[in-house]
Amino acid sequence: MRGTGGMKRGGDAPPPSRVVLLHGIWMAGVTMQWFGGRLRAAGFAPETFGYHSIVGGPDQAVPQLARQLREGGEADIVAHSLGGLVALEALAAEPDLPVRRVVCLGVPLCGSSAAAQLARWPVASLWLGRSAGILQDGCTQWPRRFEVGMVAGCLPHGLGGLLAQFDGDNDGTVSVEETRSPRLADHVVVEASHSGLLFSVEAIAQAQAFLHKGRFAR
Repeated sequence: MRGTGGMKRGGDAPPPSRVVLLHGIWMAGVTMQWFGGRLRAAGFAPETFGYHSIVGGPDQAVPQLARQLREGGEADIVAHSLGGLVALEALAAEPDLPVRRVVCLGVPLCGSSAAAQLARWPVASLWLGRSAGILQDGCTQWPRRFEVGMVAGCLPHGLGGLLAQFDGDNDGTVSVEETRSPRLADHVVVEASHSGLLFSVEAIAQAQAFLHKGRFAR
């Protein structure tokens, strides 16, 4: 069964849950605005973590994210693409961060074959900047106390397919297989492209379900 909208909160419900949003490569915090708005309408308290994906990369973003997480108290995370790798690296580096659950949107946990192909071209590799390494390596290890769920897309609309020549289902940039890991608490595939995950009604419904219950709607 497909996911539904967020649960309504009664008058005696706890305060809105803090959710930190992370964007992907070549993007800015504003790209998470639609997703954040839907979370806010469902009773969450979203905030954006912006970072420089090319000139800064994970070396700068990971400690900055850890600082923001510590300053605001307990939080959940919703992260798209590269942002998910940054978030998981932060949790691996500082396992006592006040984080409960993480929703990944199209995150190449096993490494991005499209990024690996792009990095082979000297000029094109500049497009990946200081995030080239983490995009190629991925991130499959994080402390088990964090519940991590993956929403993957299966609409192959994007240039990544021209680089990676995916054999199976993909979102046009990342293959579904690249989003899988035995360490995940749950995994679901929705009909969306890589960038379309940020504007997908189904993706936001599944994200809300995982934030509430630690599993996706079936």
